[in-house]
Amino acid sequence: MTAPSTFGLSTEARNLHWLLSNLVEEVPGVHSVTVVSSDGLMLLSSDPGHLTAKAAAPAAGTSDGPKGSSADLATIVSGIGSLTVGAAKLMDGGGVKQTMVAMEEGSVFVMSISDGSLLGVHATPDCDMSVVAYHMALFVGRAGHVLTPELRSELRTSLESAQ
Repeated sequence: MTAPSTFGLSTEARNLHWLLSNLVEEVPGVHSVTVVSSDGLMLLSSDPGHLTAKAAAPAAGTSDGPKGSSADLATIVSGIGSLTVGAAKLMDGGGVKQTMVAMEEGSVFVMSISDGSLLGVHATPDCDMSVVAYHMALFVGRAGHVLTPELRSELRTSLESAQ
């Protein structure tokens, strides 16, 4: 993974980038990670160099993420988050804390962050789900209190300028 440029960013933004990079590099089986705002916009990505889908589909078995794009992962995370919030309302289930989708060729985890943002992880099918969930909870605990409206705006601007 190539670390995104954090030049010119606030200390809080640099710390979030570091936490995100650490999650991908330190947790076995994690392919990619994204943070999506409550309105569905990508704020952080473990793969900022690939914000748009690739023109040609990658060869079978060679993609490290959905269609090789962090924008695709952000869309998936936003959709899963919206679907589970709606389901929880219909079932009077309260707030959604975490959602996990296990597939034959991978797993997707979505965890709520205190401000309504979502942390999404795409991992291998054989990952240790409890380890992934534990590290996601650590990220949420460390990041949730600093995701202010000002920081969300700074992160969005940073991603847009990287395109």
